[in-house]
Amino acid sequence: MSETTAPPAQGPARNVDRPAVAAAPRRSWLRPLLLVVALVVMLALPLYVEEFWLRTGFAVFGAIVGAIGLNLLVGTTGQLSLAHAFFLAVGAISYVFVSGESGGIGLADLSGLGWPPLIGMIAGVLLAGLAGLIFSPIAARLRGIYLGVASLGLVFIGQHVLNSWTSVTGGFNGRSAPEFSLFGFTFGNTDPDLFVLGVPFREAERLWYLGLVLALAAYLFARNLLRSRPGRALQTLRDSEVAASVMGVNVQGYKARVFLVSSMYAGLAGVMYALSIGSVAPESFGLEVSILYLAMIVLGGLGSVGGAALGALFVTALPLIFQRYADVVPLVGGPGEGGLAAGEAARYLFGLAIILVVLFQPSGLAGLAARFRRKGRDPGGVRPTGHSSAATSSSTSNVPSDRPAQGSTT
Repeated sequence: MSETTAPPAQGPARNVDRPAVAAAPRRSWLRPLLLVVALVVMLALPLYVEEFWLRTGFAVFGAIVGAIGLNLLVGTTGQLSLAHAFFLAVGAISYVFVSGESGGIGLADLSGLGWPPLIGMIAGVLLAGLAGLIFSPIAARLRGIYLGVASLGLVFIGQHVLNSWTSVTGGFNGRSAPEFSLFGFTFGNTDPDLFVLGVPFREAERLWYLGLVLALAAYLFARNLLRSRPGRALQTLRDSEVAASVMGVNVQGYKARVFLVSSMYAGLAGVMYALSIGSVAPESFGLEVSILYLAMIVLGGLGSVGGAALGALFVTALPLIFQRYADVVPLVGGPGEGGLAAGEAARYLFGLAIILVVLFQPSGLAGLAARFRRKGRDPGGVRPTGHSSAATSSSTSNVPSDRPAQGSTT
């Protein structure tokens, strides 16, 4: 009897496994194909859209860079920081000082080195990273809300110093940001004139491509970092500092390194902000900026690089779109027209979105996208829950074994 009943028991088991094997090739090519299509669309957009959308896109690209850096610190490593606005300010002010010229604006006598803008961008990134590295010993001794409060002090100190250092920052009046140029190619209106398919590529079009390249490079670097041994060590550090230390992870060293990397991301985002606005002022880097960046990564999904990009897109573009279409959006009015201002309406909306995400989708927009992908792979529930849960448990059980092995070798 046992010999006759054994084959039917094995047959269905083989049939259950077949959908999982057949779905693997589709997962391997679908996501890269979508990324390539999205990249082609973004490359072609300057040929078809208005200047408003291009400038909005460059602002979004800068926010994506900053959000990815903060997500590495908060989402991946679990270190709460409210000092992101300070590091953005260091990057932006360093750029306008290193690449700006000496002169006067208002009552301030400004000083500047007048170096090439590329040198100014690199200096802004490095000095912001240096500021994060100097603060890292304090961050290594604190956790949770205590680290958040300590980092908040950097914002207040930075505001006072930048407002008082008028020869560099311009004080309350601020100072203009020099146009970016690279090997003689200016990202301004001319010099040289550039036409593609009869479309003039002026400042907005050129900045669009600059922002796209920088955001894509920041995204790829963060993805590769998280997949490497240091990335595994950072995730282990987030789960438990004691366990990470037992596994051989240098807790103090990794905390310092992630603060360095995160602040360098913020410095680059500050340089892109200066190029987007055309000028910088210390008042532009207050506590509200740090809160907005926290909103980006919470909405997008903590620990997800793609989620940080989605959250930055939502939080940055929404006020600009409301301002653009204030005459048709309900309850939103332009200056002097009554109703909510565009910025206020946007804050109400993504404030409500944060509450809904925390309540119903804690993994953020990235988790929502992953849920749709899982449904697309398994329409109609071909695989039984027992099989999928077993696969999930087996995949998650591999994570702890990977982390100690990689954490101990770093």
